[in-house]
Amino acid sequence: MVHYSRQDIIRMVEEQDVRFIRLQFTDIFGIIKNIAITPSQLEKALANECMFDGSSIEGFARIEESDMKLFPDLNTFVIFPWRPQQGKVARLICDVHTTNGESFAGDPRRVLKDVLTEACEMGFTFNVGPECEFFLFFNDEQGKPTALSHDEGGYFDLEPIGQGEDVRREIVLALEDLGFEIEASHHEVAPGQHEI
Repeated sequence: MVHYSRQDIIRMVEEQDVRFIRLQFTDIFGIIKNIAITPSQLEKALANECMFDGSSIEGFARIEESDMKLFPDLNTFVIFPWRPQQGKVARLICDVHTTNGESFAGDPRRVLKDVLTEACEMGFTFNVGPECEFFLFFNDEQGKPTALSHDEGGYFDLEPIGQGEDVRREIVLALEDLGFEIEASHHEVAPGQHEI
């Protein structure tokens, strides 16, 4: 795991021409939310001073207690590889806190940390191995998705170089640029179905 300081992040943002930093957090359904800031607001964010209206986030707070703060986890800083040209975009995953600085009990990240601490105290370790599966479909003449898959391949089929192979390749390379270790990618059982 990489360990960054505030100065490391400020330096990387300057040196890499990062124009936007996404401060990410999740709602109670696991949906990623974010606030995009510019480098001029980065020091404020790193001092845990960026606020948002929690009453608009499902399961967070009532309108009368809506102000929440984002506390960035410095070790989650990454520059997105799919914006390599001028004006790069980076992200920091954040913990949600109340305005008095207390960790918000409804923050899914906090809940996960609490469960992991409890599991560790019981002698358990936590390992994650995601298996992402998805389908690729053609678009119609108006650019809208159809139910027509782009291939008739099956499980582990070696398809000719085409849309599925190209899409999986781009996803794998982007994930590796983000620091993920990719075990394999291949065609799945159904037509148009893929796995990474």
